[in-house]
Amino acid sequence: MYVAMPEPSERALDLHARLVEFMRDEVFPAEASYAAYRAERGERDTTLPPVVEELKASAKARGLWNLFLPSESGLTQLEYAPLAELSGWSNEIAPEAMNCQAPDTGNMELLHLIGTAEQKERWLTPLLVGEIRSGFAMTEPAVASSDATNIETSIVRDGDEYVINGRKWFTSGASDERCELFILMGKTDPSAATHRQQSMVLVPRDTPGVTVGRNVPVFGHWDQHGHPVTEFKDVRVPVTNLLGEEGGGFAAAQARLGPGRIHHVMRALGAGERALALMVARVQERVAFGKTLAEQGAVKERIAESRIELDQARALCHQAAHVIDSQGNKAARHLVAEAKVAVPRAVLAVIDRAIQVHGGMGVTDDVPLAAMWGWHRAMRLFDGPDEVHLTTLARAELGREPLFRF
Repeated sequence: MYVAMPEPSERALDLHARLVEFMRDEVFPAEASYAAYRAERGERDTTLPPVVEELKASAKARGLWNLFLPSESGLTQLEYAPLAELSGWSNEIAPEAMNCQAPDTGNMELLHLIGTAEQKERWLTPLLVGEIRSGFAMTEPAVASSDATNIETSIVRDGDEYVINGRKWFTSGASDERCELFILMGKTDPSAATHRQQSMVLVPRDTPGVTVGRNVPVFGHWDQHGHPVTEFKDVRVPVTNLLGEEGGGFAAAQARLGPGRIHHVMRALGAGERALALMVARVQERVAFGKTLAEQGAVKERIAESRIELDQARALCHQAAHVIDSQGNKAARHLVAEAKVAVPRAVLAVIDRAIQVHGGMGVTDDVPLAAMWGWHRAMRLFDGPDEVHLTTLARAELGREPLFRF
């Protein structure tokens, strides 16, 4: 069915122009300083390069702050999509500079949607200001966490407290010293119906029994914020730290992951566009067998295929965003699943072609392609692996009433 997309507001167009300027004049020039700081401190160091705080101050001054949250920005998801894409051109720096970085965005959305007034004042406000960071403790090494019903971490009520025991990993952001809060998912009632066993609780990082352990690299790359193992041993928090209701954790996770997934693919499109731009520049300057790579038919086909795939992926992403705006997360869930599968595939294909035309340089850190490939390959696993989304889509298609029967 054809769905007409609304035109962007004047505010959205103005923000896009401002963000283009910010990326060109400040973010891209800051990448060298960011990389130099991390190289000097060592790849496993998790302190924030000072240039990022400078960029945060500039982004605030430009009005490029908290654009992901409609209640703060006044933007629709569709209007936010091109802005998120621009930030994805420099994924390690730009999203945080704008306070639009995961996992904080998803955590802020949860606090905004179901947090109490006290929880919002204590945690949401400093997150929105950018004073602290947070982690989302869901994935566990011992179980297939793509199915949240497998989660084994226990949350047991003891009077006015919950006692938490469990082991998580890929708690993104937890290695960063600014991470002061975990939103943890565990089981409060293993005897309840399958999707009512889980709950979410707020766990301050400095709570006794919380241990942030070894950091986990992704394809050999050590993220500045970290993806560590986190241990929760006899951790006690007041029952007022419950986020939402007991047994509502699974539903809350789906509410959190819906916008999170679409924001990830929005940013991924920016990485794909950067890879294509690098490819185009490379083939026009590199000479092989007496002519530039751009003059060779096979290379031209790779460029054309890349443009087609990115534009197709963007159309799907924007359609999903529009349905979120007009009909809600539930109505958009299948489109979001499609985008979560299709966009990383398209972006990885473009990055791979860009690596190929760069030759040996493409697999080094002299260009950002190798790191970009690693992150976007991981994207096919986090927020649900491809197989989960494909199964969901197939189930929906098998149950759909066809328009015509033959």
